[in-house]
Amino acid sequence: MTALRELAARHGVATSFYGWDGQHREVSESTLRSVLAALEVPAQDEDQVAASLAEHELAAWRRLLPPVVVSTAGTARGFAVHVPHGTGVEVTIGTEDGGDLAAAQRDVYVDPREVDGVLIGRAEFEVPADLPPGWHTLHATARDAAGLLVTATCSLIVTPARLSTTDLLTGAQRWGVTTQLYSVRSHRSWGVGDFGDLAELATTFGSVHGADFVLVNPLHAAQARPPLETSPYLPTTRRFVNPLYLRVEDVPEVALLGESDREELARTAAGFAAVNADPELIDRDTAYAEKLRILEGLFTVPRSPERQGDFEEFRAEQGPGLVDFATWCALTEELEPDDPRWTDEASGPATAWVAQRREELADRVEFYTWLQWLCDEQLAAAQDAALDAGMTLGVVHDLAVGVQGHGADAWALGSALARGVEVGAPPDDFNQQGQGWGQPPWRPDRLAELGYAPYRDMLRTVLAHAGGLRVDHILGLFRLWWIPADADSPAEGTYVTYDHEALVGILALEAERAGAVVIGEDLGVFEPFVQDYLSQRGILGTSILWFERDWGKPRPVEGFRELCLTAVTTHDLPPTAGYLAGAHIALRAKLGLLERDVETEQRVDAEQREAVLEEARARGLLAPGASVPETVKALHQLVLRSPSRLIGVALVDLVGEARIQNQPGTNDTQYTNWRIPLADADGDVVYVEDLAAADFGDFLHP
Repeated sequence: MTALRELAARHGVATSFYGWDGQHREVSESTLRSVLAALEVPAQDEDQVAASLAEHELAAWRRLLPPVVVSTAGTARGFAVHVPHGTGVEVTIGTEDGGDLAAAQRDVYVDPREVDGVLIGRAEFEVPADLPPGWHTLHATARDAAGLLVTATCSLIVTPARLSTTDLLTGAQRWGVTTQLYSVRSHRSWGVGDFGDLAELATTFGSVHGADFVLVNPLHAAQARPPLETSPYLPTTRRFVNPLYLRVEDVPEVALLGESDREELARTAAGFAAVNADPELIDRDTAYAEKLRILEGLFTVPRSPERQGDFEEFRAEQGPGLVDFATWCALTEELEPDDPRWTDEASGPATAWVAQRREELADRVEFYTWLQWLCDEQLAAAQDAALDAGMTLGVVHDLAVGVQGHGADAWALGSALARGVEVGAPPDDFNQQGQGWGQPPWRPDRLAELGYAPYRDMLRTVLAHAGGLRVDHILGLFRLWWIPADADSPAEGTYVTYDHEALVGILALEAERAGAVVIGEDLGVFEPFVQDYLSQRGILGTSILWFERDWGKPRPVEGFRELCLTAVTTHDLPPTAGYLAGAHIALRAKLGLLERDVETEQRVDAEQREAVLEEARARGLLAPGASVPETVKALHQLVLRSPSRLIGVALVDLVGEARIQNQPGTNDTQYTNWRIPLADADGDVVYVEDLAAADFGDFLHP
């Protein structure tokens, strides 16, 4: 192994990997240097590589305590403390509930070594096995080489060995509806599905159709003002919520408006009737502009003392992170995206210029914090409605992989996100050219330095009113595909590994506290141990009927995983009616996304579809010559025969929609991703109000 490849390996950068086709591939040196640069590891020539190797070797010895310690409840965990050789050290644990206890030292000897001219020793201490899950603190006190007292602290995170909420999913199989909320409109919508529609959707499917959950797309915030990014999977922040989904009429202060303002609100709402009836494309920008106009007026309406108290409590709970996000929103009102001040005086929330502008824009900052409070209230109401309707889980939220490279999180989180690279996926059978998602990845080293606080805060907000959380590309908690900015294609990237025990453990800890289940979207190329590890930690996986194969043949549904959410389709595929027609192959061919000729792709795809259909026929679920609607129903009856604890039924399949919602690896100029409103097989808009009277029995009963 060359010195460069050794350096990359020490920093968790893969020097080779196995692709989707099982072939072993070496990573180029140029990719390794670019990825190391994104980790701020100098490696552009031999001297830099040698110096960086030496620095890595000594880095831990220069620290009194590690950056962070993450352990698992029920298992003792050792950690190293470094002090001048022969010097004593005292280590204590400050518990989350305010307690204090001494950390026991292990009888482990490690030879001292010279570091920066000082002989440094290593002592090993222990996190006790019976320390309860939570966010604790390690404290160390020692003396340096000059005899002066030195102290250090770091986060100590104890995670549950297994997420217990998953073990409550026993007994009868549970099913729920999966949908893109923005596409589901009611007669009260303003052209885009909203939180009121979510509450009604949950009420209908819970009380009328007997569903246990409704799984929605990520509700993360986009830009502060139009134009908005259309993809819910490319947000500006993953911690905060998109006010686009607010139902304006449900804001309590509406009742305090004067008569003329109420009439104006009614006229604005009525003006969206024609938009709601349009089955073509969703217009987020017009809807959001009108909502902001009305909401800015409502913001000035005096709140009752009780309401004001609730608002202030929400702001205190969210802390500086909410203020930073709201400040970014306010700044975007006066700074264009290409304004040079974003790279200088407005480069982050801690600059003096930003601090001054935050004071000058205090009213606008408060407005954007107020919008988040309203979102929190309406999401809570939707979850309450779901549970009141008899759902066992209620609303299941979706966590996107990452954020925009020039959005609120990228601005506020600073070096926690890597620069000069983007997240994506290597070539696979689904997209044979690879994918670049335009998202800066977490830096694993900086996450540890920050005690995983940004990750924790994000999870807490998303889980606040959730019965469950789907984690998109949960494989990214193990490794992510980093693509250098100067790469010619997404294929010229490499994997960077993460501390999956820490990331999965913290996910389990926060979900445990929220009383939520976690569903990992574990599709694609992954290491063999990943699915077993997630199952051991109580994290459900994901199975899509078309992708479940053994040695090239469909896996019998009876052999599907139990700890899993199983569905016929997903938002990255056409609705089942479209998939049966080969719409995905036709679109990918049109967009030039195929590596093989279209005839070969169509033949292979048809053979694979037919093999799955034969599975349904073999069980007497599908008759020869069945219609498309009958076939779609039969496939759902097929997955209901799996042992999977959760079954997802796509709303588009229930109503007969065939249009593709999203084609991965494309942008708005190539395809109308994320802008297709819910419609039936005839192209007529389906409203939330229509769903209570619909007969979905054939889908839901084997």
